[in-house]
Amino acid sequence: MRILVVEDDLEAQRYLVQGLKESGHVVDEAADGETGLSLALSRPYDVAIVDRMLPKLDGLAVVAEMREHGSSTPVLFLSALSEVDDRVKGLKAGGDDYLTKPYAFVELLARVDALMRRRTPAGVKTRLDVGDLELDLLTRAAKRSGTAIELQPREFRLLEYLMRHAGQVVTRTMLLESVWEYHFDPQTNVIDVHISRLRAKIDKGFEAPLLHTVRGAGYMIRAH
Repeated sequence: MRILVVEDDLEAQRYLVQGLKESGHVVDEAADGETGLSLALSRPYDVAIVDRMLPKLDGLAVVAEMREHGSSTPVLFLSALSEVDDRVKGLKAGGDDYLTKPYAFVELLARVDALMRRRTPAGVKTRLDVGDLELDLLTRAAKRSGTAIELQPREFRLLEYLMRHAGQVVTRTMLLESVWEYHFDPQTNVIDVHISRLRAKIDKGFEAPLLHTVRGAGYMIRAH
């Protein structure tokens, strides 16, 4: 999930961005309303988290402009303003949810997930299957032959990418750009390490391996 965070308190921003990334999300951040609006209108986001009080352009104006330009990105407002009137103003400006500071990160994460579920239209695939391996994109749960598999956030993103390209060779460059967001090869064994860990989790103890190394090319996940 790609999330936009617009927060001018840099310490709070770092805390929020780090938590979201550790939960497996791709995050862009901005420290003022003008930059946040520019990002919101320049690329698609699954959810935007916007502080109410921002320099250059306040949060209400940012979201109002987003809606004026046709953006349907779900917005979660963050604010120290907790009065009913403040929450109503946020919702009327085009926000979808409102969370007052200080907040618990687990609650914020639950609200983000709820906004994403609400946005997912009927008929859109929310589960990936390769053979007896299943990946639920909403609950972020994996299982094989009914057995739950515990995945770290990066492992989940790696497996999701492989399963979305099931039956295709996935190169190191594709993985670096899509899972690690590197647009260069850092010359480390990070991919090999994560592939090894993932293979141990989804293949060890099962009859047929799903994750294969294609010598000189990359990796492939397939049922047969």
